[in-house]
Amino acid sequence: MPDSANALPRHVPVLIVGGGQGGLSLSFLLQQQGIDHLILEKNRIAHAWRAERWDSFCLVTPNRQCVLPGFSYAGEYGGKDPHGFMLRDEIVAFLETYARRVNPPVREGVAVTRVAPREGGGYAVQTSAGAMTADKVIIAISGYHTPIVPRVGAALPASLPQLHSLEYRNPQDLPEGGVLVVGSGQSGCQIAEDLMLAGRQVHLAVGDAPRAPRVYRGRDSTDWLEEMGHYDMPIAEHPSSEKVRQNENHYLTGRDGGREIDLRAFALRGMKLYGMLDGVDGQTIRFRQDLTQHLDAADATYLRIRKTIDDYIEREGINAPQAEPYVPCWAPKSDPETLDLEAQGIGSVIWCTGFRMDFSFIDAPVFDGRGYPGHDRGIATHDGLYFIGLPWLHTWGSGRFAGVARDAAHIVDHIAAALAPREQAMA
Repeated sequence: MPDSANALPRHVPVLIVGGGQGGLSLSFLLQQQGIDHLILEKNRIAHAWRAERWDSFCLVTPNRQCVLPGFSYAGEYGGKDPHGFMLRDEIVAFLETYARRVNPPVREGVAVTRVAPREGGGYAVQTSAGAMTADKVIIAISGYHTPIVPRVGAALPASLPQLHSLEYRNPQDLPEGGVLVVGSGQSGCQIAEDLMLAGRQVHLAVGDAPRAPRVYRGRDSTDWLEEMGHYDMPIAEHPSSEKVRQNENHYLTGRDGGREIDLRAFALRGMKLYGMLDGVDGQTIRFRQDLTQHLDAADATYLRIRKTIDDYIEREGINAPQAEPYVPCWAPKSDPETLDLEAQGIGSVIWCTGFRMDFSFIDAPVFDGRGYPGHDRGIATHDGLYFIGLPWLHTWGSGRFAGVARDAAHIVDHIAAALAPREQAMA
């Protein structure tokens, strides 16, 4: 790959902002089309996987779904565990191997600070290494930018360490004592389990994220759902339409070969569960009286997924083992109202409360009131601007390894078609 110290070109036909799986996929396909381009990566290739995940982090989708243009886990990479779930460092190694195969034109350590349309077409781009222009700009930096820490965190005792899930690495790095984890999405549940397995007393403020089965009727649930075409459903055909982009991800884990996450089972093992955090009075945390509601709602989603699979098996006449009926293993006698930080020996708080998108460096009229870019399958409403890697950009897999190749191909085909008339005129 080119030396990041080289000076930036004054102009490129296509500029890609971000060097993750989306940017690498685009580069592979652009090279196949013979389209000159450049990737600018603020940090290093695969930085988000490398530096923004905790030590025990692993995929929740099977390795076999890691299929990038010209490169797949079970194929060119030669992975030996297609039904397993890569750990963080294995994901980085997978992407580094792909980067060597793609050999993209990339400048690492260069931040893009402004992208603005130019009069007459194309874009002016300001970077930490100088200015340049581009005919087309593709934003490949996902949608997880600014960590969200609720304002109520400011009311916690100043002596109590707080960190966001982005900063969490392992239980050993935390101060001694119990840990309050706020949020029960993918990160919250997995971090809470990581701490529990390390022997920490965990207090988990449960939100409205749903849960999903791991292995059901003899197969991983993702195998069934993929076979049913669930992951190929475009957002335009989803019952919730664009509202699905605001949904919480289902929680489950790929840890130790993959298993379900059942917060009720965690409670039986000693984890303390609460409703959503509602306020702080000195050393006392107040919670909403909605723990039972959230546990029941998560189970309802879990059972709906099981029934969807049951109906498919029956409809297709598939011979699959029967499943035991689901029976909740635990229920709270009452929804806890408060937590005394001092009495319970809480030594730290981890905010697993998500991220906000921050595309403020893009000075183009494409964003709605929430800051979400207007686009059709990644093709923005302003000519020459594109997005890739956003959750439900087109399908469920758009923000994951499962769908990025398809999205990249669609964008590159659109760019190739747009650039062809200009090239023909210059011939």
